[in-house]
Amino acid sequence: MEEKRIKRYPIGVQTFNEIIDGCYHYIDKTGYVYEIVNAYKYVFLSRPRRFGKSLLSTTFHSYLAGEKELFDGLKAGELENEWRKHPVFHFDMSTAKHLDEEQLLRTLSYKLSAYESSFGKDPELKEEDINARFERLVKIAVEQTGEKAVIIIDEYDSPLLDVMNDPARLAPMRQIMRNFYSPIKSLDPYLRFVFITGITKFAQLSIFSELNNLMNISMLPKYSAVCGISQTEIETQMKDSVTDLASGLGISYGEALEKLKENYDGYHFCDESEDIYNPYSLIKALDTQRFGSYWFESGTPTFLIERMDRNPIDEMELDSMTDIPESAFDISPELCDDTLPMLYQAGYLTIKGYDQRTKLYTLGYPNEEVKIGFTECLLARYNSKRMSGNMFVAKFSAALNRNDINDALQRMQSYMAGIPYDLENKTEKHFQTIIYLVFSLLGYYINSEVKSAIGRADAVCRTQDCVYVFEFKVDSSAEVALKQIDDKGYLIPYKFDTTNAANKMRLLKVGVNISTETRTIEGWKIEVAQA
Repeated sequence: MEEKRIKRYPIGVQTFNEIIDGCYHYIDKTGYVYEIVNAYKYVFLSRPRRFGKSLLSTTFHSYLAGEKELFDGLKAGELENEWRKHPVFHFDMSTAKHLDEEQLLRTLSYKLSAYESSFGKDPELKEEDINARFERLVKIAVEQTGEKAVIIIDEYDSPLLDVMNDPARLAPMRQIMRNFYSPIKSLDPYLRFVFITGITKFAQLSIFSELNNLMNISMLPKYSAVCGISQTEIETQMKDSVTDLASGLGISYGEALEKLKENYDGYHFCDESEDIYNPYSLIKALDTQRFGSYWFESGTPTFLIERMDRNPIDEMELDSMTDIPESAFDISPELCDDTLPMLYQAGYLTIKGYDQRTKLYTLGYPNEEVKIGFTECLLARYNSKRMSGNMFVAKFSAALNRNDINDALQRMQSYMAGIPYDLENKTEKHFQTIIYLVFSLLGYYINSEVKSAIGRADAVCRTQDCVYVFEFKVDSSAEVALKQIDDKGYLIPYKFDTTNAANKMRLLKVGVNISTETRTIEGWKIEVAQA
C-alpha cells in the first residue's frame, strides 16, 4: 500500500477506518488492540469523555472484522498473521442520551433492526423483545458466517448518566439496559470478544453482574496509555506537529512542549501510569495553534453538577486531596453519594501520587486547562451569571496589573454583594471558598498563589513591579488582618526573594475584613512594607 501523507488532524472524527482512509493524523494504538484481544475475552475500560474511547472501539471493530488493509504500516498489521472476519455487533450508546423509558426501548430496537436487515428477522419475536432478538442475532450471525461474534458496547453508561441522581427514574432505565445485555453471558460459546467502555463504573455491577469474568483494564499500568496521548508519543509520533506549533507561535520547540504539557498533560490512570495528554484538547491546540480550554467548550456534564449540588465537596482541597484509598474514588457512583468518584472518573481529578507503604493515593487537577475551567465552573455556582464571574476576575486582575488595588477590592466588594441569598450561608468557610476560587483564577491572568498552610498569607499576587500580600478576616477588622501579616512574618519570603529584581519590587500588605451581615467586604487597609 502506498504511504499516505498526513494532511490533517481528526477533529470530530472518531472512526478508525475514516481516520485511516482520510489520511488523518493517527497515533498508533493498534498494538494495544492486538494484545488485549489475544489476552482477554471480556474487557471493560473507563476513561473520561473526549478521551478516544470511541476511536478505540472502532479500532477493535475493524481489527476483528478482518479489515486488514486498514492496518498496513501499523503495529497490529505487523503482529497479526491470521485475519478472521468476525461478525461484529457494535452499539454506540452515546446516541441514547436524554431519553425516557419508552424512547430508550425504541432506540435499542432500532439498533437491533440495523443488524436484522443483514442477518434476518424472526417474525415470531416482538419488537419489545430486545434481549431475545439480540440473542438470536448473535447465534444466526455465527451460523451464517462460521466465525464467532464480537460485541462492542461504547459509552454503555450514557443512557443512565442523566438520571443517575434520580433513583425513581434510574431503576427502570437500569432494568431496561440490564435486560438488553442479559444474553451476553449465555452467549459465551458464540463469542470471540466483548469490549465495553464508559465514563464511569456506574451500574457496572448491576447491569453486567452476570459477567463475573469481566476484566477491568482501567487501572492496569500496561494499558495506561491505551487512550489519550502519552509523553513518549507526543515526542516521537507528534514531534513535527509540536515543531509547527512552536514556529507558528514564535517560540522554541522546548517552550511549545512545556506549554502543551502544562495545559493538557498530567492524567494518570493508575499508580504507575505514563503521563497522558487529553487527546481532544491537544489536537485542537495543534490545529488552531492556540492554547485554549477546548475540553470545557463541550460543556460540563449535568450529572456532575447535580451530584455536586446534592453532595458538596471542599473546593479548596480539590488541587491536593491526600490519603485517599482506592475504594473512595474507583467505586460505582450508584453505591455511594460521594462526589469524589464522579470527579475522578469524569476526568476532573487524577492520580497525582501513591504511597506504596500505606496504599493511599493523592488526587488533584491534572493540568491548567482543567484547573482553570473547573474553577470557573465552581465560581459560577455562587453566581447565576457565569459571565459576570469571569468578567469580574478579568477586571479584578486588570486593576491589580495597573496597581489600582482600591479599584480591585471595590470590584470584589460589588461581586460578593451580588451573590444570591439562597447560595450564601454567612459562614467563614463560605467566604474563604469564594476568595480561594477568585485567587485561583487570577493565576490565569497574573502570578497568583493561594496557600492555606499556617505561616503563609491567604493570597499573594505578583504584578510587573509589585507584590501584594493579602490577609482576609471575617467579622473582625482590616487592622487585625494587617497585624497578622506582620506577626506571622508573611512578607519575609518576598523581602529576600531574588526574583524581585534586586528588591526593586514594591511589597504591599493588604488587610481585608468581610462582614457576614452585608455578605461582602466591609473595609480594607493597604500599607507599603518597610524594607
